[in-house]
Parts: sequence; C-alpha cells; structure tokens
Amino acid sequence: MRLRHVPDLDSLQLLLEVADGGSLGQGAARHGISQPAVSARVKAMERLVGFPLLTRSARGSSLTPAGALLADWARTVLQAAQVLDTGIDTLRADRTGRLRVAASQTVAEHLLPGWLVRLAADHPDTAVSLDAGNSAQVAAAVLAQRADLGFVEGPDLPAGLTGRVVARDRLVVVVSRAHPWARRRKPVEAAELAATRLVQREAASGTRTSLELALAAFAPLAVPLLELSTSSSVRSAVAAGAGPAVLSDLAVRDDVAAGRLVQVPVRGVDLTRQLRAIWPYGQRLATASIDLLALIAPPGRPNASIPPRAAPRDGPGGTGAGNHQR
Repeated sequence: MRLRHVPDLDSLQLLLEVADGGSLGQGAARHGISQPAVSARVKAMERLVGFPLLTRSARGSSLTPAGALLADWARTVLQAAQVLDTGIDTLRADRTGRLRVAASQTVAEHLLPGWLVRLAADHPDTAVSLDAGNSAQVAAAVLAQRADLGFVEGPDLPAGLTGRVVARDRLVVVVSRAHPWARRRKPVEAAELAATRLVQREAASGTRTSLELALAAFAPLAVPLLELSTSSSVRSAVAAGAGPAVLSDLAVRDDVAAGRLVQVPVRGVDLTRQLRAIWPYGQRLATASIDLLALIAPPGRPNASIPPRAAPRDGPGGTGAGNHQR
C-alpha cells in the first residue's frame, strides 16, 4: 500500500497542536520547535495533501473546512497509533499477565486511561490490550471471547453477559456558540429535544441507545441530522455549526470549558446513565480482570453486580468473581 498524500504522524500531531492552540506560535510552543519551523511543516503538509489547511490572520490561525476534516481524521489515526505503540511496548516487555479489554468509546477515551495507569502501577507485570468500539461491538467481542473484560455505556445488559456498575455518567446537550440555543434563557424541554434533528452517533452506540431510551415517552424521535461514528466527529460537526448533539459530559467537558461548545440545560428528562463492566455469565474472571475491577469498583463501594438478562439453559458453569449475583 502506497500512501502518497498522507502526512507522517508527527506532522499530524503538529497540525492538531496548531489547531488547538489557535496560532502557529502556540503550536510551536506545544510541539517544542520554532514558529518558522512550524510554518514550514504546515506548508509542506499543504503541498502533500493538495489543499490549504489553515487560514492565517492577525488574530491567529484557524483550520479551513478541509483542514478541520483532516484534523478529525488525524485524531483517529493518532489514537490508533497510540494503541499500536502501546501494543508494541507490551510485546517488547517480558510480562506474565495478559488482559484483553474492549470498551465503548466514551469509556476508552475518558476513563480507562486513568484506570490502566493505576493498574500498571499496582500490577506492572500485567500486559493490557485495548480495543475501542461502540457498546454493541464491545458486547460481541466479550461474547466471542475476543476480550476478557468489556466496558459499555448502553442501558441494557446484553443476553448471556453479567456485569457490574463501575461509574455513572450524564448526557448533556451541546451546541455551537452561534446556535440559537446558546442564547436561550429557558431550558430545552424534553419534548422539544425529541422533536429536534440532532447530530447523532451511530444507532448501535451506547450514547444513542441511552438517549433513545430516556426520550422513549416522546417517540417517535426526529430523524438524525447527521449520523457519525465517533464522539470527536460529532463534536467537530457541532462546533462547525451543524446542529445540536447529545453526548457524554466526559466527552464535551473540555470543549465547554474552552468555549468551543455551549452546554444547554434540559428539563423533563433524566439523562444520567450507568457505565458497566461486562463479562460472560457463568465464567470465572481471570486474575487480571479482578485486579482491574478492584481498582475501579472496590467491593465496599455501592456498585452492585448486575444479574444476567438471560442465563444459559444449563446454568452457570464457573465460580468466583464472574458469578457474584444479587
């Protein structure tokens, strides 16, 4: 495979730093190189891809529409590269433990990094691999034994799986600063939210499923304005003015704090949700899985194990942490 127009990873990282910093100077400071060097690197990227990436002005630098789309793709590429780098480090290390984790994107991006840092500090011999997807994909990976432990954000526990609540999250409505909802004084009513075309995640995502369940009383819901496969692409579309979106507070907190997005209050619906660890019903958890769960949801915390939605006909086949039911 020959990639004739793809910048190298370091150049993609530099583009994101310029975009996030709002100027070539800020990008240079974040990347640890001079401003002329940044300018030369960006121009080289523009020649390589064949279109302008930045609009330069006295007030700073901002991404062109094509540059914003490239930056969104670049984030996905860099995240995949980070996973690859972590995997390579794992293979190079002589470790005795192994833990395969699958997690929904919200959990993988905003919670698991901190959890895994703590796991590595307490259990340095455990090698961890992480596969991110939507909640349906995570459940399928756990059922197919491609993952030892899964983390999902959907409201339902898939058949054949058991689990434990490990965290709680809240969905919030966000818009661009130019959207009319950013200036309204009254909260958005639940019925109005249900009738509004939103920038949405794909149908199988935990975020989309949780929202649909919360607004079930107001069905039928409006057809999505856009349907995108990652939270970052939804955030980018909202910031560009596409329309409102409902995302995890974890996913938009930094953008709201920085003023890139505006959070809009909602009335008449509870948008809180539970985040769960899941594993096959009746299967004994491996030591590494138990270690991770003990770090993030110790037995003394009020996060109960969740009974299986449908147990296998022949009943549980193992003992231990995988069979703790209420």
